[in-house]
Amino acid sequence: MKETVVDTNPKRVKQLDFGIFSAQEAKKLSVIELYERNLFDLSKPGRPPVRFGVLDRRMGVADKVEKCETCGFGLADCVGHFGVVRLALPVFHIGYFKLMITVLQNICKVRFLQDSFLFANYIIGAYPLATYSDNAQTCARVLLEEGPRRTLLRRIRRPELDALQKKEILKTLNTNCKKVSKCPHCDALNGTVKKVGALKVIHEKFKKKKGDEEAEFRASFDTIVEMDPTVKAHIPKAQEDLSPLTVLKLMGRITDEDCELLGLDPVNGRPELFLWTALPVPPVCIRPSIGQEDASNEDDITVLVSEIIQINTILRAIMEEGFVSIHCRLTIRSFVLPSGLFATTMCHVRDVRSPGYSQPFAIRFCQRLKGKNGRFRGNLSGKRVDFSGRTVIGPDPNLRIDQVAVPERVAKVLTYPERVTDYNLERLKNNVINGTEKHPGATYITLANGIKRFLKYGDRKKLANELRVGDLVQRHLQDDDIILFNRQPSLHKLSIMSHYAKIRPWRTLRFNECVCQPYNADFDGDEMNLHVPQTEEARAEAQELMGVKNNLVTPRNGDPLVAATQDFITASFLQSRRDVFYDRALFSQVCNYMFDSLVDIEIPPPTILKPMKLWTGKQVFSVLLKPNKKLAISVNLETKCRTFEKPKPVANAKLHPQNLDPSLCPNDGFLVILNSEIMSGVVDKSIIGAENKKSLFYTVLRDYGAVESANCMNRVAKLSARWLANQGFSIGIDDVQPGDVLRREKESLILGGYEKCSDLITQRAEGKLACAPGMSEDETLEREISRILSGLRDSVGNICLTELNKYNAPLIMTLCGSKGSKINVSQMVALVGQQIISGSRIPDGFIDRSLPHFPKNSKTPPAKGFVRNSFYSGLSPPEFLFHAVSGREGLVDTAVKTAETGYMQRRLMKALEDLTTHYDLSVRNSTGGVIQFTYGDDGLDPAKIESSVQPVEFPRNLLHAMSSFLDRAEAPLLPHQIISIFKTEKEKNFTHCSAEYINALEKFINDELVSKQVALRQGKGFESGLEPSRSAASQKLAVRITRRQLGLFLETCQKKYRKAQIEPGTAVGAVGAQSIGEPGTQMTLKTFHFAGVASMNVTLGVPRIKEIINASKIINTPIIKAHLVDKTKDDKRAARVVQGRIERTILEDISEYIEEIISPSTFCLRIKINVDTINKMQLETSLEAVAMAIVKTSKLKLSESQIQLDRPDAIIIKVEDGGKGDTSEMFQILQAIKRAVPKVVVKGLPQVNRAVIVPVKSEYQVHIEGYGLLDIMGTEGVNGLRTQSNHILENWKTLGIESGRQTIINEIVYTMESHGMTIDQRHVMLLADLMTFKGEILGITRFGIAKMKDSVLMLASFEKTTDHLFEASFFGKKDEINGVSECIIMGVPMGIGTGLFKLLRKVNGSENELPPPKQILFDQY
Repeated sequence: MKETVVDTNPKRVKQLDFGIFSAQEAKKLSVIELYERNLFDLSKPGRPPVRFGVLDRRMGVADKVEKCETCGFGLADCVGHFGVVRLALPVFHIGYFKLMITVLQNICKVRFLQDSFLFANYIIGAYPLATYSDNAQTCARVLLEEGPRRTLLRRIRRPELDALQKKEILKTLNTNCKKVSKCPHCDALNGTVKKVGALKVIHEKFKKKKGDEEAEFRASFDTIVEMDPTVKAHIPKAQEDLSPLTVLKLMGRITDEDCELLGLDPVNGRPELFLWTALPVPPVCIRPSIGQEDASNEDDITVLVSEIIQINTILRAIMEEGFVSIHCRLTIRSFVLPSGLFATTMCHVRDVRSPGYSQPFAIRFCQRLKGKNGRFRGNLSGKRVDFSGRTVIGPDPNLRIDQVAVPERVAKVLTYPERVTDYNLERLKNNVINGTEKHPGATYITLANGIKRFLKYGDRKKLANELRVGDLVQRHLQDDDIILFNRQPSLHKLSIMSHYAKIRPWRTLRFNECVCQPYNADFDGDEMNLHVPQTEEARAEAQELMGVKNNLVTPRNGDPLVAATQDFITASFLQSRRDVFYDRALFSQVCNYMFDSLVDIEIPPPTILKPMKLWTGKQVFSVLLKPNKKLAISVNLETKCRTFEKPKPVANAKLHPQNLDPSLCPNDGFLVILNSEIMSGVVDKSIIGAENKKSLFYTVLRDYGAVESANCMNRVAKLSARWLANQGFSIGIDDVQPGDVLRREKESLILGGYEKCSDLITQRAEGKLACAPGMSEDETLEREISRILSGLRDSVGNICLTELNKYNAPLIMTLCGSKGSKINVSQMVALVGQQIISGSRIPDGFIDRSLPHFPKNSKTPPAKGFVRNSFYSGLSPPEFLFHAVSGREGLVDTAVKTAETGYMQRRLMKALEDLTTHYDLSVRNSTGGVIQFTYGDDGLDPAKIESSVQPVEFPRNLLHAMSSFLDRAEAPLLPHQIISIFKTEKEKNFTHCSAEYINALEKFINDELVSKQVALRQGKGFESGLEPSRSAASQKLAVRITRRQLGLFLETCQKKYRKAQIEPGTAVGAVGAQSIGEPGTQMTLKTFHFAGVASMNVTLGVPRIKEIINASKIINTPIIKAHLVDKTKDDKRAARVVQGRIERTILEDISEYIEEIISPSTFCLRIKINVDTINKMQLETSLEAVAMAIVKTSKLKLSESQIQLDRPDAIIIKVEDGGKGDTSEMFQILQAIKRAVPKVVVKGLPQVNRAVIVPVKSEYQVHIEGYGLLDIMGTEGVNGLRTQSNHILENWKTLGIESGRQTIINEIVYTMESHGMTIDQRHVMLLADLMTFKGEILGITRFGIAKMKDSVLMLASFEKTTDHLFEASFFGKKDEINGVSECIIMGVPMGIGTGLFKLLRKVNGSENELPPPKQILFDQY
């Protein structure tokens, strides 16, 4: 049994410094220097590891038997010890290779000529290696003049620089150094440094400038050429080779000041340290040897180090001889690669002996750190835990919504450490006596002195009697223990909530069906996890912050998520219909269904007295809300049900339908609850279902708190389940059987639809079909046929619904909203309808047809996937296949979408995780950077917003206030009194409210109370009452409000606003990321929306959200909506002119023909321009303008002299031969011009694909597909102030960062709303602010997040793990351990929520002196 880790150490890791050990430090830290290649000593019994070998026991042990020879501990306690291999020659480090190349590019690299000569001869073995090494000298200064160098040095020394600014300075340095070809300090020639091969660097110093120095360099190869003449052909390609030894010498000569300028630490991070000179060898315990009978299976790292030691030994021996041979050169090459790649991963090592064979991937250090299962993500950021269980889930409506039924066998394994007190002593004694196998029992006792006892064996009664206060008992899970319940994928914070355990038999976890929605759970085999918090603090936090009752609403938009579903809604709907009556006995029994006989029920008076007393089903719900007068729950609600219909006009009626009371709806579709009594309406999904702020449960939640709302849900669950068990509700084949009338109507409608489609196909074949704007004939045909067939299904579906009787089970479920829709019913009964793939009808799968069952090129409805049968009648084979095709697309779409949205949510979470609200209500990141000065501009919590905009639903709260005091004897207020009372209250109690909220409240009071009362008074001939007057008395009017009612309303408004304010420490970033990412899983992947009349597709769904958060430069459908100037916005001709100015018009659009004119002396092209087309297209162009457009096209390379106008409507292009007289070449030029000329842009913007005129309300707009917002805004006739683009980066570059921010907000909200999803604007505003707070738009990608955040651990735990770690150690970065990811990795409390709070203690005053109490933040207003 593992102990809970208790950290008693008072120290806290404040900062992580990244750097590198020098060779001397590596040797100091190691316990042994390795030089032996063999792993095991075969001469000794038991094959022990070789001394000074890679498995030497002084570096630790890998099996449970042996002891470490350094510390004397076994495998469990020895942490391992490092060894070291001293390398014979320096080697490049693959991790720092790119960074080293950048440093080399920035410094002078030129050695003296003799050195180049020595190196050339060293290569062929003519000189000893020592001679080459000793003569290497260089300037090694940064390639900048002193002035710019000093400027950059001053900038990089500024203490307040962040990582992004520092990176920009180093980028500037590198750019400037690349331009320098001569060193300003020693006048030596420098060129580009390039990587060639795996770990080889060359210096192209003679590429830019050639002179004497190059000649000397080439001459240095004369000896080699004499020895081997075949080399001569390759000498011109030779470049200076920068070997690791050369680079080491170079780096050693860099001054400390230049190190600073290069971004390096001149003391602990000098550049020469980043080459391997001594190789640290990791302890044996991280590369264990797996023993077999006669052999062992070694880790990849062990094998690699062994190879390096072998090559190193050979190399050292050869060097000691003094001369380099051919064998040594091969050895160097084979040594450089494994040593350099020591740290890297996935290196294909090719075996020289067998070409084409390569070893499997080797797992090395980088691979151990990277990826989902690497150290960072698999063991530090997230890890497997104890005290957790997992099994299949099932429903149980008898449980409360905050309970989970835990199987007894799970409860006996999961334990809780309970401290013995005087109050629980007897209970814990019984647990100890029961032992491990009997529930409720216990598994261990930990005595006060630390001794631990296992309770499976031994005398448990004796142990129970010895139990003392202060001992710790690991007892079984029992009823009402706090547990955390979770379903994966955990897409939002409601995917893990706290429940109370209820120990039950059998083997599944069970919970109330009301809680399915937040978990997105169903009972078709889903499994869920439960975790048991192990401390009292954890239990308290779980209960308060994660309890179901405290999470009834989603923070995405404040909608209730925990609510009635499916059977509960069906039962409630059936009970609350107008024709449901109970006698006293049945009514009493039904009321007892929901209370378990534990609550006093006061039965209300019967609705019908004669001929017998009867109670209605609606009265059951009145009892449910208020079972007796002691409970002060008075719900007042007026809202539409799902079946609500507006009253229809009636001939000769006295009242207009709009003036009728909506509660008189013939379908009983308007719910009125007055003081917890249902007056009218049925209880369906809109009343007790999820995601509706006008629902019954939400009203109770906002007016009376979460406990009462949860109690109502518990009662509905019990009532519905037990009522349905007795009443019964089933579906059968008879429910989907169509009648004779429906069959006849369906056949006639289908035949009519087919005839219309045939007419359209005939028109298309004869060329008589009129094209829709922006569409071809085929596209127009498809659109019209789709419209007819879609209308066909809807018409048949409506007939189907009218024919079914009111007891039809599918119809009942559709009407009340418990399951299914009208389309589902009509598909079962009437017809399935058109099958769609990617927004269009079934495409051709064979040659020119969808299936072999149909003629070629057939466009008829059956050939393109129209299914005329219903599921009841059965599908024909082609129909079945078309239906399967459409279903397959849905499956693939779901699978792809899951991966896309999962990755998107992870990126959002990483970017936003550390944003939190502070005590000044600002939103800051972990380093204190301000993202928003006030969260969401108003400081309100999205989860507590009652209406769609304001934190209080004014009409409902006014109704509640007026219903609470129904004393007709109390005098109503006059209009001027209402205004006066509100003014006084506003100055006194509303000082903490925002101006926007106060203005909204004032407008509501004026519109609903003052204006209506004034109009009524004046209509009846009374004074208006707006001014105080003796004659203005309070008359009995329909619109009246008393002083108590108004006072209660205003008090409710200010209290609810105060409750809606966001709490400091709220993790608004994490919640915002979940709120944007979680709806993405419900979106379809490929979604297009047809904007306006033309088929101008706008990308929506997951691809569009991805484009926005990635801040993509190129988007799928860039669209600019150009508004016309006010004078001409309603004139279509003016819109055409603007369209002509903007839309790209090419020469082939306005030309009739292009003909060749060839004679012995001339080669010409004659282009005939169609003037009528120019006039019809409203193009403001002329023959001269077209000619100039041809000249300006750089691709054609034509001069003005070659263009000749052949008036009135032709242009001649002459081909010049340049005086050569080569007719064949002239002919080829002519043909090239003829091919290119039709694509010449003669009018409009080249980056615009097309422009379409779209009527919007009473004006015309020009919608442009393409880029060029600035040019379009400046086009004559366009209102630039109202023109907008959906391209975020273009908006930013054209109109500034605020415009970019607003575009992000608008586009995300528009995309979500297009899919019928609402998301609180505060979440989107936070994301937009984060993407723009650096002054540029940063995408939520690996590059954008790296610019937003400086933390090395956070970036390493996201992506490119090893790159960030290598870069951090190269530049000597420091990590302050502030953000969420870093704190989790380091095991430090994070600075959000409880961790935000800091307590300062005054130490210079006397100990007994208490400071005066400070005013609390929210009491300051």
